[in-house]
Amino acid sequence: MADEAKAKGNAAFSSGDFNAAIKHFTDAINLSPTNHVLYSNRSAAYASLHQYESALSDAKKTVELKPDWSKGYSRLGAAHLGLHQYQDAVSAYKKGLEIDPNNEALKSGLADAQSAATASASRSRAASPPNLFGDAFQGPEMWAKLTADPTTRVFLQQPDFVKAMQEIQRNPSKLNEYLQDQRVMQALGVLLNVKFKAHGGGDDMEIPEADSPPAPSPSHPAKEEVKKPEPEPEPEPMEITEEEKEKKEKKEKALKEKEAGNAAYKKKDFETAIKHYTTAMELDDGDISYITNRAAVYLEMGKYEDCIKDCDKAVERGRELRSDYKMIARALTRKGTALVKMAKCSKDYEPAIETFQKALTEHRNPDTLKKLNDAEKAKKDLEQQEYFDPKIADEEREKGNECFKQQKYPEAVKHYTESLRRNPKDPKAYSNRAACYTKLGALPEGLKDAEKCIELDPTFSKGYTRKGAVQFFMKEYDKALETYQEGLKHDANNQELLDGVRRCVEQINKANRGDLSPEELKERQAKAMQDPEIQNILSDPVMRQVLIDFQENPKAAQEHMKNPMVMNKIQKLVSAGIVQMR
Repeated sequence: MADEAKAKGNAAFSSGDFNAAIKHFTDAINLSPTNHVLYSNRSAAYASLHQYESALSDAKKTVELKPDWSKGYSRLGAAHLGLHQYQDAVSAYKKGLEIDPNNEALKSGLADAQSAATASASRSRAASPPNLFGDAFQGPEMWAKLTADPTTRVFLQQPDFVKAMQEIQRNPSKLNEYLQDQRVMQALGVLLNVKFKAHGGGDDMEIPEADSPPAPSPSHPAKEEVKKPEPEPEPEPMEITEEEKEKKEKKEKALKEKEAGNAAYKKKDFETAIKHYTTAMELDDGDISYITNRAAVYLEMGKYEDCIKDCDKAVERGRELRSDYKMIARALTRKGTALVKMAKCSKDYEPAIETFQKALTEHRNPDTLKKLNDAEKAKKDLEQQEYFDPKIADEEREKGNECFKQQKYPEAVKHYTESLRRNPKDPKAYSNRAACYTKLGALPEGLKDAEKCIELDPTFSKGYTRKGAVQFFMKEYDKALETYQEGLKHDANNQELLDGVRRCVEQINKANRGDLSPEELKERQAKAMQDPEIQNILSDPVMRQVLIDFQENPKAAQEHMKNPMVMNKIQKLVSAGIVQMR
């Protein structure tokens, strides 16, 4: 039950009906209050409606239930960001990245939060005097400068240096704690466009004035001496272990193999592509994209079993590596596609549908949603084809006829329904079931079946007698008359249709003569006012004037009656009991 409510919530969210999504997710939570995914989904729905307080509450619950799930921190960061709690948002995204360092959604969210925090801090400092050191560490420009300068670029590969700079960026007053760190002082010099020099290996630093000319001697005029800037020394490469070096080289080779595989895939050289992707997998088992790419090749080649195996392997390995949930969803979608290709009967679609649903819980992708809808439709169509059996349909219809003769109308309906499941194109079964519904007083259902009968076979007179009978019992005599007359066009001598016309004319004439009791007249008028056709006639300005002329200007009324369209509308109003002729 919780899964069903969750699926409805996902569908509502995908269609943009966020209020309905919240309702369905709430129903699911009531049934499964410890499912962290449900809180995460409802948080996203609240955020889409800009209800960030509720989104924050659900995000906190998500993280509480599943603290090692990166998506929970993505929801938490988004809610804080919507509430303009920028530092809390930054903290949430960073926690998520500690769990899943390669998550693009978290990286993007962190960048947005940091940018918003910087903008907010800038606005708050607008009236304050500039702080030379504080401003040097603000904004993304700091990282750009450190990356551009060759003397500091190498420091960015050292985690302790990056952590120190992040702390200083958050709180410039912490600079005092890092004055002994030569790397930090070197970075400060780059950010302030000045050079710090160390004295004789000591740790004391000074900031000389840039390009200061020597003091002039009393006897000689000062001459400005222009010095050429000394070339900056190239930083020495960072020392890494042999194991790290080998791992890095393997990763680079794996990426090259992947590129070669992609090129071969585009050329439809599938065997070569598989070789390259397999080599990439052997070189680097920390990237599941090599596996999913090989699965795509197997899918194109029609090797569906191999594709499914690779997709399962990618999902399993991806969960171990805490890979991006989009990659997991891609593998599941690819597996579902392979299962659809292998499907031969309606039951074969069930694992494919289940796989697509799992993919959508990982990532709401329109392509996956379309594949799910197509699979469900194909399953339904196949079920109907597999169930189709005209011979059994005729047997069930005969059983229904026997029950009808014995006035066992509910049992007859069951047999006629089964007959229609076996053969949905049989107009006789619809006609017979319409007669049962009429006997049971289920007039709307009977009308629907009679109309379906006429749709399947417009020349079948029974369809018109069934429909006319239902309309007659619903006291829609003018509509019943039209139905009977339409049936006579196909079977002019049909006695049931002729009797139906006679009964309808009697009832219409009874209304025209004013022979209806006040209760009958009131009931007929109330029913007529619900008819859209009657409503349109009464709202027509021309017809309103005609009705006024009938009361106040008989001569003009006679002229109106010469118009066949006006005459037809007046007749409808008379038949409905709205207008009475005296």
